[in-house]
Amino acid sequence: MLFRSRREVVGIAADTLSFALSAAADTHPDEYLGVLRGTPARELGVDADGDIITDVLVVPGTESSPVQATLQSNLVPNDSHTVGSIHSHPNGVLEPSAADRSMFGKWTVHVIMGAPYESDCWRAFDREGEPRSLDVLDVDLPDPESFFDFTQADIDEEL
Repeated sequence: MLFRSRREVVGIAADTLSFALSAAADTHPDEYLGVLRGTPARELGVDADGDIITDVLVVPGTESSPVQATLQSNLVPNDSHTVGSIHSHPNGVLEPSAADRSMFGKWTVHVIMGAPYESDCWRAFDREGEPRSLDVLDVDLPDPESFFDFTQADIDEEL
């Protein structure tokens, strides 16, 4: 991987977590799998050094079953905004499996959600698979329509 997030992840937006829990419930009884992307906290009006998870990216070609989900790693964006993974365990167990732990080394934070996918049915883990805290933050997220509102200067800045 060319880029890795070097900033700490300080939290997850409440709307982002709610979206992921809802998506996992919709996918049940199959596992749900997504990639977490962050936005610098200061861009969201939070006085903290680090990123807030604001987006869940579903990677094209992701395959799911009741016991596992896999993604096409070559289709994951290779930039500093990718901070982790999020997936569900339809059986409700909020502990990483051996397969989960092998994937965790790639990014900073990993979230496991479990049935019945309510607001307290998730846990966060670090890259070693150890539990970590992750604050749920009530921040205003950008309008999704603004995602496609960019200029060549924005693209050049990102490169």
